[in-house]
Amino acid sequence: MLVEPNMYVETLLREFPESHEWLLEHHIHCTQCGEPVWGTIEELILSKGKDPALMIAELNEYLEGFNKRSQS
Repeated sequence: MLVEPNMYVETLLREFPESHEWLLEHHIHCTQCGEPVWGTIEELILSKGKDPALMIAELNEYLEGFNKRSQS
């Protein structure tokens, strides 16, 4: 697993900059509209009324696929 629920948003964006596009596609804005980027990814997803476990699993699948495409 690449992303853990307790990972800070700043860490996520620094370590996986490609996650920003996925977050925007899922209406989880963390840097576009002036919202603070501190806090965990779980807290951010919860604040948007979404299921953290489901969303983090989907994000990890996206990142794993992105990494595979990048390595090809």
